[in-house]
Amino acid sequence: MTATPLERAERRKAWGFALPALLWTIAFFLVPFLYMTAISFWKRDGRQIVASWTLDNYEAFFGKAHLLKALYNSLEVTATVTVISIVLAYPLAWIIAERVPKRFQRFALIMAILPFWTSYVVRSYSWLLVLSGGGVVNQALMWMGLISEPLQLSANRVGTVIGFVHFFVMLLTLTIYANLVQLSPNYRRAAADLGANGFQTFWHVILPLTLPGIMVGAFLTFVLCIGDYITPQILGGNNELVLPQVIMLQLGRRADFPMAAALSLVLMVVVTIAYLACARWLKMERT
Repeated sequence: MTATPLERAERRKAWGFALPALLWTIAFFLVPFLYMTAISFWKRDGRQIVASWTLDNYEAFFGKAHLLKALYNSLEVTATVTVISIVLAYPLAWIIAERVPKRFQRFALIMAILPFWTSYVVRSYSWLLVLSGGGVVNQALMWMGLISEPLQLSANRVGTVIGFVHFFVMLLTLTIYANLVQLSPNYRRAAADLGANGFQTFWHVILPLTLPGIMVGAFLTFVLCIGDYITPQILGGNNELVLPQVIMLQLGRRADFPMAAALSLVLMVVVTIAYLACARWLKMERT
């Protein structure tokens, strides 16, 4: 069917609005991504990067235990942070949505997102001071007599997880809250009419209906956490490297751009797999 002049004009107008964003995406995402993909198949010869196509970088990744260990550390830290953040965020989101009066909910949400107003680097260094041997946590535990000497809470995985959880709990709270406030009270009334108690109503009705919000927040947490370099570097030290730290070492110390590109693509493949695993719930959230 031939489009009318009015329809063609509307299409041109739509393309006119979309074209700047499309060109921006092509110039600053697609082109660099394709270039990085090409570099990942090149190799470094001394101080020179040779554009000879090879799988050596990927073979080196799968053949070196410390690189696989870095990926494993990234996945383990990310999974731990995601689970802990969900467990802490859901009750907070439920309290804000169900127990805080509506006129105060906006204020409660503002208080919840206050960590986003602080520089990411400043927040990480603040946690380093709090978790250090002479920090607030250790001093309080020693004052209460619970420990006799400071605990090692920084320069290890514990510090990294705490720093991440502090940030991502608030992100998950927002996504879960957005689902909770959309639920009709009629769901609870119907469950009660059918004889369900409070726990049964939550487990069989509320939780499944808020699962899309949980999965959206979990996916965002996964993506941001597994690709983060700053928090593991500041709070985790160099005792247990994650993959972003290894990538930065390839760039900063060895200037091995092909290997860094290969490791970055491995990280992107992991994120893609996570997206495919969550795609069902992400589509539910969009609808």
